[in-house]
Amino acid sequence: MDINQLRCFIAVGEELHFGRAAQRMEMMPASLSRFIRLLEDDLGLRLLNRSTRNVSLTPRGAEFLHEALQVVAAFDALAARYREAKRGERKTLRIGVIDSAARGLLPGLLNLFVREYPDADIHLTEDKTSNLIPRLRSGWLDVIFVRPPETLDVNLAARFITRETTVLAVPAQHVLAQRHQVSVADFRDEAIIMPERRTRPHSHDLTMNIFKSVGLTPVIAQYADEKQTILSMVAAGLGLALVPASYRNMNTDGVKYIDLQLDQNVPGLPLSVMWYAGNEDRFVTIILDILTRYHQELVKDL
Repeated sequence: MDINQLRCFIAVGEELHFGRAAQRMEMMPASLSRFIRLLEDDLGLRLLNRSTRNVSLTPRGAEFLHEALQVVAAFDALAARYREAKRGERKTLRIGVIDSAARGLLPGLLNLFVREYPDADIHLTEDKTSNLIPRLRSGWLDVIFVRPPETLDVNLAARFITRETTVLAVPAQHVLAQRHQVSVADFRDEAIIMPERRTRPHSHDLTMNIFKSVGLTPVIAQYADEKQTILSMVAAGLGLALVPASYRNMNTDGVKYIDLQLDQNVPGLPLSVMWYAGNEDRFVTIILDILTRYHQELVKDL
């Protein structure tokens, strides 16, 4: 016995006519009759009296109709309640983002997104690229904004967004702090604080390539992985650092940011968006669409 058999029986029991009941159920009369026979066989009861001209309920059939109406009504109420609950649920978009994108690209992007979808529930995870990609791969995140990996997992899709501009971070009291722009030659002998390559390969390589472009090698004072730690060291006067321009938004006490005059052959820090290949999640599609529609506006200050 299933819910469709009950619906068919209710239609016949109320109409007492197979033709009208079949029309109501949008079925062929023969198919409807077969459903009723299967129900009777399953119960081991005769529910209907049939003749060539009349259909009537047996006493047990009348009892069964009363209870079947209650069962179907309860079933429909249950389904409707959970469908309504699903419509009322706030869909969660789980975003992973590296530190510079969290301060540079993402505020403008999310502002455009919530303007169109104000009821969306957004969860942000800020971490290094090396930690975010496994979370995307395992399904804990829906979309991530990261430095592109050297090799791309075949299950993941990626789209290049832009290259972030780099600035020089110096202590607030440093001799260069009042300058608006500097070249590498201006700080060639200064101690540099930078991340190790194994943890932040793009940032490490960028610092090395900036010096290499003018035939120099940096004087490395300290290695530190987290940008906040690096900036704290800069503020303490332990050295200078090359960081994404979006870090100007941090307003770190004791640190000044200066534009760099660089060789055009030195590329900035690459930023890409990644998602699971074949993911048709509506919000992921919308985020990617907004990135396309507002690309110039979103990246102009990065």
